[in-house]
Amino acid sequence: MTETSKTHVILLSCGSFNPITKGHIHMFEKAREYLHQTGRFIVIGGIISPVHDSYGKPGLVSSQHRLTMCQLAVQSSDWIRVDPWECYQETWQTTCSVLEHHRDLMKRVTGCILSNVNTPSTTPVIGQPQNQTPPIYQDHNDMNHKPTAIKLWGKISENLGKICCVRPNMERFTFVDENANLGTTVRYEEIELRILLLCGSDLLESFCIPGLWKDSDMEVIVGDFGIVVVPRDGVDTERIMNHSSVLRKYKENIIVVKDATNHPMSIVSSTKSRLALQHGDGHVVDYLSQPVIDYILQSQLYINTSG
Repeated sequence: MTETSKTHVILLSCGSFNPITKGHIHMFEKAREYLHQTGRFIVIGGIISPVHDSYGKPGLVSSQHRLTMCQLAVQSSDWIRVDPWECYQETWQTTCSVLEHHRDLMKRVTGCILSNVNTPSTTPVIGQPQNQTPPIYQDHNDMNHKPTAIKLWGKISENLGKICCVRPNMERFTFVDENANLGTTVRYEEIELRILLLCGSDLLESFCIPGLWKDSDMEVIVGDFGIVVVPRDGVDTERIMNHSSVLRKYKENIIVVKDATNHPMSIVSSTKSRLALQHGDGHVVDYLSQPVIDYILQSQLYINTSG
């Protein structure tokens, strides 16, 4: 398959990120590597969406701190960005609503139809450019101008950064810029674009807990969007999926990242990181990037057991 005939994917990860760990970043990297190896997908970007302060999890530090730590953790990445939309809402948002927000935002910014896993779009491009400006990538002979994944995500991310990454001084804010349009970039290649939820096996297991998730939300998350699971070592994802009727129903929409090696990052967690910080454990350098550690120490976060 050519690059443009593959399904282009944006990986979205929701969670507390309290704090963000090397394991979270490793999850993105492993998922992208595996999806590329299938030959069917090309990952053009990753989005980290920290949960709202009102989520109510014990020891959850403020979103201001969590957003800053996430930004520090991805500052050297050319494809993962941090999105504050979820934190800036008036109250906690469901995972389903976060996915739908980003789908709608991508539609507006790119001009693309974002397909879901059940009904892949056969006509992923709509409309015509809104002006007569030549497409950004218009030279068919010059490969340097071809809209590679990084170039495409760079253009999308540049516009999303202008839309999303600064909180204006107002009580209510719509994160969609009516004038933002990258249609000429995307329409030139006519790609198919999908947003997939990236998660660990712990979130997959939570789907099996009665009453924790609304069935309607699970139908949308797994049935319409699809998920990519990076399991912890030794976790039987097949057993988990068979334990839930919704997961069984949409089993084909669940991509489990297979890794023959036991990578140390697969056992890193925010809980372990907080405990290491509270006890002055030097192993914290194995769990968190140095900029994140520096920020935590400077802000005196997680030092007390209260979080």
